[in-house]
Amino acid sequence: MRVRSGRTVRDLRRENRTAVLQRLYFDGPLSRFSLGPATGLSSGSISNVVAELVSDGLVEEAGIVESAGGRPRTLLRVSPTSGYMIGVDVGETRIRIELFDLTLTELARVERPLEAAGPRRIDRYDVAVVVRHLREGIAEVLHRAGIAPERLLGVGIGVPGIVARTADGAVVHGQTIGWDAVPLERMLRDSHLLPETIPYYIDNGAKTLGQAEMWFGAGRGARNAVLVLFGSGVGACVVSDDTRTGRAIEWGHLTVRVRGRRCRCGAQGCLEAYAGAEALLERWAEAGGRPPADTDEETALTAMLAAAYPAPGPDGTTPGADTTALAVLEETAEYLGAGFSDLINLFQPERILVGGWAGLQLGTRFLDSVRSHATSYALSYPAANVRIDLGTFGPDAVTVGAGILPLADFFAHGGHRTQPEREEPLPAWRTTLQERAAH
Repeated sequence: MRVRSGRTVRDLRRENRTAVLQRLYFDGPLSRFSLGPATGLSSGSISNVVAELVSDGLVEEAGIVESAGGRPRTLLRVSPTSGYMIGVDVGETRIRIELFDLTLTELARVERPLEAAGPRRIDRYDVAVVVRHLREGIAEVLHRAGIAPERLLGVGIGVPGIVARTADGAVVHGQTIGWDAVPLERMLRDSHLLPETIPYYIDNGAKTLGQAEMWFGAGRGARNAVLVLFGSGVGACVVSDDTRTGRAIEWGHLTVRVRGRRCRCGAQGCLEAYAGAEALLERWAEAGGRPPADTDEETALTAMLAAAYPAPGPDGTTPGADTTALAVLEETAEYLGAGFSDLINLFQPERILVGGWAGLQLGTRFLDSVRSHATSYALSYPAANVRIDLGTFGPDAVTVGAGILPLADFFAHGGHRTQPEREEPLPAWRTTLQERAAH
């Protein structure tokens, strides 16, 4: 049966379920009485939808609240154990895998370091090794939490590079890590780790970081923002009125210096060749600095910051700074500021938020300097209307954002599980999430 708008009764029921679920998810616990004005649905519709959701195990009672002059009202909430999601960050130094319940509470996590097996950095991204880490890690978090694979809503995976949708599933084009059209989704499916009914959601890591910050973090309330992922390399996600779901952009490969340093993508003069943590440490060594040998990038960057900004000793005196490290960091702040100015001029965002392990380490030290350079290079009007801050999710932003992918699809379909053949989550849920975050 179709209604005048062209939607079927089934569509309307799904939309009503979505409206109730999302309101309980963001604002709950709520009573049936409160759900009416919050969703715009009639009391009869609320009663029917709530009864369905309780019967399906998606909604549960959460106590009693007194009412003014009437009977006490039962509070309702989304049941945390009615579904589970896995979020994965295929990062630059490690793979992080986290299992969440429906309220995004972490239940278990596993980390697998990505160690170079040879002289070339991309050796650590051997596809077979990455897939093995994913298979073992996903199995381990499920085992630790005692969750059967069939109870998953899906597995979200944030990866470096461009993700293309094909008939073969998600294919990753990661030029900087040596991935040329890697059919990652098919490879995971061929491993038979999870039932065929459990979908994989694979997307760019900067985009999943952006989703976490826009929906639940420092981006809430902004309609236009740029989320920057700053690690070994550099990436960004743009959210605007035209791209409400966010769009990953290869910002790190914007040319900031003609015939400049060779970037790991093969081109010359990319921002990533100057501002990425890997390049930053290389530049310190080239300038005569002494990065610690035989250690990972995070530890080496911590050492660089400690050398440039030494802490007071036990006697209260502060040792002299490593002027070489300090000079490289200050130059990096200017390159980042210039890169931010391009984002400001191109997209005129309300906010630029910095995340990623290197961004969080460096941001506390020289974000003020980056802001100063960004506003000096950018056009005055958009520069005066942007706020540059650190993200609030910390190192888990990519995994949380990846976990949101199956969650969003689940609620978009009114709390019904979807099949792996899906293309993109329904736009209505994502738009509503963004509108909800704006209030």
